Amino acid sequence: MSSPFPQQPPLPEQPSDAMAVPEFFVKQRITVMVNRYEVRAANPDGTEGRLLAFAEQKRMKLKEEVNFYTDESKSRRVFSFKARQRLDVHAEHDVFDDNGVILGSFSKQFGASLVRSTWRLSAPGIGAVGRERRPLIAILRRIWDFIPYVGDIWVPFVFHFDFVDTNTGQTVMVSERQKTIRDRYRVTVPDPRLDFRVAACMAVALDALQSR
Repeated sequence: MSSPFPQQPPLPEQPSDAMAVPEFFVKQRITVMVNRYEVRAANPDGTEGRLLAFAEQKRMKLKEEVNFYTDESKSRRVFSFKARQRLDVHAEHDVFDDNGVILGSFSKQFGASLVRSTWRLSAPGIGAVGRERRPLIAILRRIWDFIPYVGDIWVPFVFHFDFVDTNTGQTVMVSERQKTIRDRYRVTVPDPRLDFRVAACMAVALDALQSR
């Protein structure tokens, strides 16, 4: 029986305009109906640098979608990611360039994530799995959410994700949450094969879709 969901076309060996950014930051801004994210380069001294992309996630959509723009004016969309299925915890998300060409994909592994959040990431030449680094923190976060009246109290658990190539065992990408009131992440990409646009989408999804 054929799948009811659209199939992903084969990924190219490497997009012609692929770009590598070895380190950047993701910062969240929360508003009533929209989540916004700044993606900023990392300066040599570890401080935040120039704006690389501005992302916006509209809530309450049947299909999850996040668009990335050059700046807050949103005059030019440069890449995006979108779910293939509607409101599905198993949904595969495709990453698109500004021309609608697929650059990669990712999905949350629902079964494994019941205990420790786990994601699969695919890009040209790369098949990686990302997991929460600290199993104890993963368990504590879940216990906290289920305690009556306590789970509603916001606690900034500091959790990190490590993405490892399933073939080589080498680290592809790391997202580390910073100890700040507002969600802020330091993202390093030691694998130059991973396009910045795919890495940025995955990094934002780790915040925007983490509770799904």
